[in-house]
Amino acid sequence: MRAVTVNAPSGQYEVKIGSGLLPSLGAEIRACTEAKRCAVIAGENVFPLYGGIAMTSLRAVGLEARSLVFPAGEQTKCLGRYGELLSFLAENRFTRSDCVIALGGGVTGDLAGFAAATYQRGLGFVQVPTTLLAAVDSSVGGKTAIDLPEGKNQVGAFYQPALVLCDTDTLSTLPKRELTAGYAEVIKYAVLGDRALFETLQNREHDVPQVIEKCVKHKAAIVAEDERDTGLRRLLNLGHTFGHAVESRSGYTLLHGEAVSVGMAMICRAACAKGLLSQSDFEAVVTLLRAYGLPTETDYTADELYDTLLLDKKFSGGKLHLIVPREIGRCDILPVTPDELRFWLEAGLE
Repeated sequence: MRAVTVNAPSGQYEVKIGSGLLPSLGAEIRACTEAKRCAVIAGENVFPLYGGIAMTSLRAVGLEARSLVFPAGEQTKCLGRYGELLSFLAENRFTRSDCVIALGGGVTGDLAGFAAATYQRGLGFVQVPTTLLAAVDSSVGGKTAIDLPEGKNQVGAFYQPALVLCDTDTLSTLPKRELTAGYAEVIKYAVLGDRALFETLQNREHDVPQVIEKCVKHKAAIVAEDERDTGLRRLLNLGHTFGHAVESRSGYTLLHGEAVSVGMAMICRAACAKGLLSQSDFEAVVTLLRAYGLPTETDYTADELYDTLLLDKKFSGGKLHLIVPREIGRCDILPVTPDELRFWLEAGLE
């Protein structure tokens, strides 16, 4: 088992990574919380695979366990489902001393985490990621949110879990498309600050738990310095600004990782066009994304994406912070006005 400590200003916790960890969930929760009751929140595609193991593990150590299963997909991250989850917690008389467990991918983690952050002003929260994307990124760092019809992740809270338990055996049941989408976030970390990881991914032969650990360490270091996304943590949005616009425009028919891949290719293309990123590094990033079966183009026009971008929650003080690659392993944070953003967008689509 590998373990990474996240030293967030609001609380320290462990990210545990390895094979066969799910049966120890109950014991792990006993060790890091005072919970007596747990609410297991999962999608309809995940609970039949791993819900039984989780519930058995919890009950084996004397924890009372209840479960709520939602439809799979980004559409679940909505006000209606959020209200349904809050009502479930209230109807079952959960209290602030109890614990919510997110068993699944990023959608489940975001929804369950936001409910945990806001129900009775906060109760215990544990992430059990079952997708590569959640394991390397969304389960760590405390961002929770739901979507509005106007845009993705428009309502949310920073709320750190008490534990992240990543059983890598769960990745074996991922549909190929889901696993592929997760590699977009892995490649993001390589482009951000780890050329050695980039080269490892180019070779296509790598130890998955080790790769997850590397990504988590990168994120943990950033979260420790900037928990609330006001400075350095903005770097983690590489590919996400344009990617969220593409994802929203698609009606979430594109997976998050697929949209991030398109967004990463776009910002690299724009940086190359502006002379900030070498042609060779731009081509290397696009080649790697395509080698993992990820998309690098979109049919949406600049006008369509620009209208969506103007709703981006990352706008602050009339500016949006673009994450611009300067070389593989180094990116800059560049504040741009709406007019400047339009030029970057157009360059990314050429």
